[in-house]
Amino acid sequence: MLDRGRTELLKRILQEIPPDLVLTNIEFEGPEIVLYVRNRKAIAKYLDLVKNIAKKVRKRVVLRADPDARLPPEEAKEKILEIVPKDAGVDPNGIVFDHTRGEVWIKAEKPGLIVGRGSYIRHYILAETGWRPEPQRASPLESKVLKVIMSNLLKESDYRLRFLRKLGERIHRDVVFKNNYVRITALGGFMEVGRSAILVETRESRVLLDLGINVGAGTDYNRAYPFIDIDQLNLSELDAVIVTHAHLDHIGLVPLLYKYGYRGPLYVTKPTRELMVIMIKDLIEVTQREGKYLPYSEKDLMTAILHTIPLEYGDVTDVAPDIKVTMYNAGHILGSAIVHLHIGMGLHNIVYTGDFKYAPTRLLNRAEDKFPRVETLIMESTYGATRQQSRREAEAELIKIVKKTIERKGIVLIPVFAVGRGQEIMLVLNDAINNGLIPKVDVFIEGLVNEVTAIHTQYPEYLNRNIKEMIYRGENPFTADYFHIIEGGTARPDIVETRPSIIIATSGMLTGGPAVEYLKLIASDPRNSLVFVGYQAEGTLGRRIKDGMRELQTVVDNKVEIIRINLEVYSIDGFSGHSDQSELLRYVRNISPKPRNIILNHGEPSAIMTLARLVSKIIRNPNSGYGANTMVYTPHILDSIHLTARR
Repeated sequence: MLDRGRTELLKRILQEIPPDLVLTNIEFEGPEIVLYVRNRKAIAKYLDLVKNIAKKVRKRVVLRADPDARLPPEEAKEKILEIVPKDAGVDPNGIVFDHTRGEVWIKAEKPGLIVGRGSYIRHYILAETGWRPEPQRASPLESKVLKVIMSNLLKESDYRLRFLRKLGERIHRDVVFKNNYVRITALGGFMEVGRSAILVETRESRVLLDLGINVGAGTDYNRAYPFIDIDQLNLSELDAVIVTHAHLDHIGLVPLLYKYGYRGPLYVTKPTRELMVIMIKDLIEVTQREGKYLPYSEKDLMTAILHTIPLEYGDVTDVAPDIKVTMYNAGHILGSAIVHLHIGMGLHNIVYTGDFKYAPTRLLNRAEDKFPRVETLIMESTYGATRQQSRREAEAELIKIVKKTIERKGIVLIPVFAVGRGQEIMLVLNDAINNGLIPKVDVFIEGLVNEVTAIHTQYPEYLNRNIKEMIYRGENPFTADYFHIIEGGTARPDIVETRPSIIIATSGMLTGGPAVEYLKLIASDPRNSLVFVGYQAEGTLGRRIKDGMRELQTVVDNKVEIIRINLEVYSIDGFSGHSDQSELLRYVRNISPKPRNIILNHGEPSAIMTLARLVSKIIRNPNSGYGANTMVYTPHILDSIHLTARR
C-alpha cells in the first residue's frame, strides 16, 4: 500500500502524461521513477516529456516501452542499424538486449552518435523499437573486467530489477522525522591517511561515505580497517553507501558489508565501478599469494557490484527519503567524485571532497568548486603541510632522470598506483619520446596498469579536453608501439635483461605486487634508478626506502638473503593526484558558497594541524566571504560532530 507522499507524487506525474502514450505502469526502481507505456510510436512526439516531468517532481524519471510493445530482438537490431548513423561505427555483434529492463546495449566507436543532439536519436530508437538504448564505447584497448561486469549484470538482470524496486520503496518512503538532526561520525581516515569512512546520520537515514583499508598497516588489523562495529552502523538500517573513487583506502572494505548481509545500493561513477573490481581483485590475489588475511572473497566483491547504481557527474539523485546526492569531478583519478549531500528540504548541505586535485593535469580537469549550497565542507588534508613542485617541474625532473639512466644503459623502475598515476606517467613518457626529449626505448607496462588504461579509453568523457579529443580522433596516446604489456602479475626476470628500458609497475608504495619483485631484481646495480612519483605512507616499504633504508630482505631456497640497494633513489612530489597546501588553501578561498563548518580529514596529524591554522587565518579575514561563526574541526576517529542546520 502506498504512503501519502508517494500517492501525491504519482498524482502529479499522472497529470503530465499524454493519454495517447497509453500508460500501463509506474514503478519506483531505485532512485528512478519508470514510466511504462504501450504506444511506443507516440513516444516520438514527446521528446521533452521526461525532462519536464523530472523538473516538476524533482526526481529522476525514465520512459520505457511496455514489454508487449517491443520489437523482437532481431527485428529491433535491424532497425537500430538503419537509424544510427554509419559514422557511429556500431559493432553488429555488440548489440545486446536486456529483456528484463527493456534496454539494448549498443557498442560503437562513437557512442555519442547513438544519443544524438538533444538525445533525439536515442529517443527515436526507443519509439521505433521499444528498446531503450544504452550506448557503450568500442575501445582499441578492450577491458576484460568491463566484459565480466556487463555479463554478470545481464545474467542477474531479474535480480537487479527486484533489488531496484525494493530499493525504490525505501527511497521514496514518507519522511517521518522533520527536525534538524544531522550528525557525522569519523570511522576512519581522520588524523591519518588510509581506511577512509564517514557515517552521515539524520533522524530518518544513514549513509556511509567510503569504506577503505589502510594498505600500509600490514597485519595490524586495529589500524588496517575502519571502526564499523559501532551501534549506529546497523546494516539493516543503512540506506546507502557512496564511494568517491577506486583507491583501496576508500573502497577496500566495501565487499565486507555484502559478506555480512548488506543488500543496499552502492553509488559510484561508472569508471569507479570498473576500477573497483580491478583494484579489489588484485588485492585479493596479492593477499592470497602472500599468505595474508583478507576478511572477504571475490564472491562478496561481485555481490557488491551487483548492487551498484552508477551516477554521472551532475546527476541529482535521491538516495534516502531526506537525502539527495550529486557527484562532481574531483580531478584525482578517473571517475573520482566530490560528493554533495542535500539533506532535507534545504536543511543542511555537505560537500565531501574525498581525494581531490585542485589543478589540471595531463589526464584530468581540476576539481569542481561551485555548488548549489554548502553548510559543511569535509576536506582532505594529505599535503596540508607540504607545497609540491609544479607539474611542469615534476615532468622535467622525471625526463632528466630517465634520460640520464638511459645514457648509462640502466633501467628506470617507476612504482605507480595502477589507477591514475600509471596513466599520467605514460602520457609524460609518450610526449617526451615524441618530442625527442628522451630516446625511444622499450617501456614495459605491468598488466594491471594496462587493464586500468583500457578503462580510461572506455570513458574519455571523464578525461581532460586534450586527451578526450585525441581519443575521439582515433589518436590514442596509450597505444604507442613502445608500450609493451607484461602479463602475469609477477616480475619477469627476462624483462630486466632489456637495457636501457623503463618499467611501470604496481604497487605505488611498494606494499606488494610486481614493483617490489622488480626492485629486488635491479636494486644492486648502480646504473638503475628507482623513481617514486606518488605519496609514500608511513609504515610502507616505499616510505622506508625514501627515508634512507638501503637493504632489502628476500627469501631464496628458504634462506633469508640481503640485497643492497645500490641504485639511485628519487622522489618526485609534483605528480600527486592530491592537492598540495597551496591548492587546498586556494580551494578554501574559492569554494562557493562559503561553508560555515570546515572539517579536515585524510592527513597525518602534522599536516592536518598545520592546515587548520592556515585555514583559520583565511576565514578570520573580513574579506574572505566567511561568516564570523565559521568553525574549523580536526576530529579524531570515532569523534562525532552534530551539524546545526540553517533555519
